[in-house]
Amino acid sequence: MKVIFLKDVKGKGKKGEIKNVADGYANNFLIKNGHAVEATPGNIKSLEAQKKKEQHIAAEELAEAKKLKEKLDALTVELKAKSGAGGRLFGSITSKQISDALHKSHGIKIDKRKMEMDAIRALGYTKVPVKLHTEVTATLNVHVTEEQ
Repeated sequence: MKVIFLKDVKGKGKKGEIKNVADGYANNFLIKNGHAVEATPGNIKSLEAQKKKEQHIAAEELAEAKKLKEKLDALTVELKAKSGAGGRLFGSITSKQISDALHKSHGIKIDKRKMEMDAIRALGYTKVPVKLHTEVTATLNVHVTEEQ
């Protein structure tokens, strides 16, 4: 019996695949537990429509990420911190502080976990990579100045 997998089943198939399995296995386990449905022409059409919709959504997300990348590459986030001799900071600048400053000054909300950086411990300019999408990484300029 041909079935369309609705969930990943170890050793048998992944979600969205159409495979031929034993009738008893299909009826008594896969269909009964909601892991698969029978591969009728109607179900196959709905699967194709769902895949097309997912591809469309993924393309939109990629386009949005590219637009945001262009914005972030042009921005510079200004932060002030107390520092000692030689431009060393007392403490450090974290990704959370950068995220908050970006939201306050430019209205762009980015999760701190998307910033791939170690804490900034010195004054000056630093380039911070921001992972927006699996294929898109932006570079945000962070300028740390001395607090008076």
